[in-house]
Amino acid sequence: MLAIKVLLLQLPFWLGLHPFYISLTDMVFNESSQTVEIAQKIFWDDLEVALSNRSGQKVNFLEPAQKAVLESQIEDYILAHNSLLIHGDTIALSYLGHEIEAEAAWFYMESEQISNPEEITIYNNILIDDFPLQQNIVNFYKNRKPKSLITRKDKTSGTLILD
Repeated sequence: MLAIKVLLLQLPFWLGLHPFYISLTDMVFNESSQTVEIAQKIFWDDLEVALSNRSGQKVNFLEPAQKAVLESQIEDYILAHNSLLIHGDTIALSYLGHEIEAEAAWFYMESEQISNPEEITIYNNILIDDFPLQQNIVNFYKNRKPKSLITRKDKTSGTLILD
């Protein structure tokens, strides 16, 4: 009987149902516009949980009762959980919108104009308050050269030296 219970407990793992919590953020320094263009991929069902917890009301990402309210919630959340610093100064980010791709959604932002950065500090604590195992992969591209970092509950930021 114990062996059956142990097998039943392991069943979700073997069926591939073990949840994982991850986001992907690509940042590109655009030399012509002197801005950082940001695309962030998040599982929309996890974002629903975060927005619901934040607002105290159930959020339906795919079929919102009030689309404008959801858009405002998304913008506030995305901007509150992402920031860039150069030489200790916070760089303003603008939320541009999102698009849905299967189980995830892409969220787009752009920085204010900045001069050619040699070093940048990136804060990304997307979903970390709601999912303690959340990991956020951040790729920063300057001159087509990637630099990467991972943020998580115990490390929500990192500084990259850019070539």
